[in-house]
Amino acid sequence: MKIKEIIVVEGRDDTNRVKEAVECDTFETNGSAITKRKIERLKLLSKDRGIIILTDPDYAGKRIRNIITQNIPTAKQAYISNKKAVDKKGKIGVEAASKEDIIFALRKCYTPLENVKYDITNDLLINLGLVAGKTSKVLREKLCEELNIEYTNAKQLLNKLNMYNISKQKLIDTINKIEGND
Repeated sequence: MKIKEIIVVEGRDDTNRVKEAVECDTFETNGSAITKRKIERLKLLSKDRGIIILTDPDYAGKRIRNIITQNIPTAKQAYISNKKAVDKKGKIGVEAASKEDIIFALRKCYTPLENVKYDITNDLLINLGLVAGKTSKVLREKLCEELNIEYTNAKQLLNKLNMYNISKQKLIDTINKIEGND
């Protein structure tokens, strides 16, 4: 599988792992120190070829993702969950993910939209059990895993679902699938 966009990763080990899974070019942030110069370079790459952010599912990876997304809102977002990006020693990172999980994440990446239609409401999230329930956190974890989006807390779930333009029907269908009602 060949990827047209530049894949943004944290380091050399991530690059090596991603290149084992797909044919691509990568941009290494070399840790969480995202300089203005790196952001400007990423902006140019984004205009020329597009970028896909594939950072580790830990605090530093989320911080890098947020900084880049704030500066390049059209950057595609690819996620690998903590459960799938962990090695036998417990180290979490893209370099610990399987080739299959990397390919899956890249195939299921999202592009945040600027003109969001907002057909999901907080009331719907409550009715579906995603917010304010005893098992809401577990259900959110399963939902984020199924949709291949970064896990988020109840406060941010509405924003994330709308930002990725996930429809009300897709949300309901995914919840039904998780609960075995499909």
